[in-house]
Amino acid sequence: MLYHAYQAQSDLMSPLRLLAQHTGAALWLRQTEGTVVRKIAAMSEVFSRMRLTHSRPAYNIASVQVATGETRAVVEEAAFTLPFGTLLHFRKPHSAPQPPVLLVAPLSGHFATLLRETARTLLADHDVYITDWHNARDVPLRDGEFGLDEYIDYMIRFIEAIGTGVHVVAVCQPCVAALAAVAIMAEDDNPAQPRSLTLMAGPVDCRINPTGVNALATSKPIEWFEQNLISHVPFPHKGHMRRVYPGFVQLSAFLSMNPERHKQQFRNLFDHIVRGEDDQADTIRVFYDEYLAVNDLPAKFYLETVEKVFQTYDLAAGKLMWRGRKVDPAAIRRTWLFTVEGERDDICAMGQTLAAHDLCSSIRPYKKSHHMQTGVGHYGVFSGRRWNRHIYPRLRDIVHSASE
Repeated sequence: MLYHAYQAQSDLMSPLRLLAQHTGAALWLRQTEGTVVRKIAAMSEVFSRMRLTHSRPAYNIASVQVATGETRAVVEEAAFTLPFGTLLHFRKPHSAPQPPVLLVAPLSGHFATLLRETARTLLADHDVYITDWHNARDVPLRDGEFGLDEYIDYMIRFIEAIGTGVHVVAVCQPCVAALAAVAIMAEDDNPAQPRSLTLMAGPVDCRINPTGVNALATSKPIEWFEQNLISHVPFPHKGHMRRVYPGFVQLSAFLSMNPERHKQQFRNLFDHIVRGEDDQADTIRVFYDEYLAVNDLPAKFYLETVEKVFQTYDLAAGKLMWRGRKVDPAAIRRTWLFTVEGERDDICAMGQTLAAHDLCSSIRPYKKSHHMQTGVGHYGVFSGRRWNRHIYPRLRDIVHSASE
C-alpha cells in the first residue's frame, strides 16, 4: 500500500504544482530587486520544484573537447537494449579510434545521469558507453524478474556487445557485480574479457571500516527489508504489480541524513531568484532536477544486494554464486585492476574497495594500482575538481597502458 499512498498523494498535488509552475512563469518579470511580484514568482517556482520525477533526465552531452584540443560532436545511440537497461553509446563521429570504456552506473534509486560529469570527462580520451538502467516501474511483468544474477548477465552481455579491448569503470554499488562479471569471463576464457577494471568507491568488502550505511543494512534481518520497503507498482504504470524498492523510499533515506541542508538550499533558491542571481539559481535547479529524479529498483535485485553485499559479504567471503557457479576473482589474470577510494567517504569507507586486490590474487603486481584521494567524500571520487585533476589522469594512464 506504500506505493499506492504515494501515488495518490502525488496525483493530488500535481494540479497545484502545475498551477504554481504556470503562475511563476506568468509573473516572472525583470523588475526591481525584491518586489512583491518577484517574490510570488520565486515562491511559485520553488513550490513547483519540490516534487519527485520518475523519468530519466537528459545527459546533455552534445559536444566534448578531446585531447587534441578540438571540439567533437557527441551523439547518443542505443547500442544494445534489454528490458531493464540499455547500453548507451556516446559516439563521436569522425573521431580517431580511442579505447572503449564501459561506465557502469549504480542501480540505487537514481538514474545513470548521476554520472554525467564522469562520462563527459572520460569522453576526452575514450570511446564511452554507459549502463543506462531503466525505471523498474516501467518494465512490464512479462519481462520477468531482475536480480543479482541478471545484473551480472547484463554486464557480460554489454561487454560482449562492445567487443574486444573494452575497459570497465564501475562506480559505487556495481563494483561487486563488475568484479564478478570479469571473473566469470576470465574463467570462461571469454575473448571479450576487459583489458582493465576500475572499481571506484565500491562495497567489495563491507566488513572493513563499516559506515552508517553498512550499520543500517545489518540492523535488521532481510525479511524486515522485504516486509517494510518493498511495494507493488500501482496502475496505470507499465510495470503494474511489479514488486519494487521505490526510488522515493531511497530518496527519503538520503534526505533524512541531512534535511537542514536541503531546506537551506531551497531557501537559497528563493533568494537567488528574487535577487535575479541566475547563475546561482541555475546551479541549484540543475542539482535538484537530477537529485529528485528517482528510479525504482526491482525488488529481487535490491533484496539480494542488501543481503549478499551488505549483510553476508558473499564476494569477500568467497561464497558468491552466479547461476549455480561460485564466483572466483582469482581466475582474473589478464585484466588490469585499478581501485579508487575517497578519504572522507562516509558511504563506502577506505579499505572496502581496496579489498579487491587481495581477492584478485592472480593478477601480476604491476597490473594492480590503488589511489586514495585526500579531501573528498563519496561523490568527489567520480565528480568535481579532484576527480578531474587527480583521479582521472591516473585512470586514463591505466586504460592506455592496458591497451598497449
